[in-house]
Amino acid sequence: MAFLGPESQWAAEASECAGDQGAFWEYHDYLYENQGGENQGAFSKDNLKAFAADLSLDTAEFNQCLDSGKYTEQVQADTNLARQIGATSTPAFMINGQPVLGAQPYEIFEQLFQQLLAE
Repeated sequence: MAFLGPESQWAAEASECAGDQGAFWEYHDYLYENQGGENQGAFSKDNLKAFAADLSLDTAEFNQCLDSGKYTEQVQADTNLARQIGATSTPAFMINGQPVLGAQPYEIFEQLFQQLLAE
């Protein structure tokens, strides 16, 4: 989901491009380790490409993916869907069609799952 402007959009797209190489979560974690505030330049396209190099991804493939906008529509669609259910931040979950927004204690999830199991 990309709620914070162009850099969050690019970072989400870059994560999908890393996923093409089986490195979605590795790239995801690297983004969190290297964030520098909303739209402050930390997730510029040049930096996102450098992160891929730091993680030893195939940079030609990664750069082509990011530059082509391969995942632009998917990220925008995911972001729009999240907004429709009221998720404008993380964490956000959908459990059997019911949104669970924000950090919730274990008991909330346990109650929801117990209700589902009882149906």
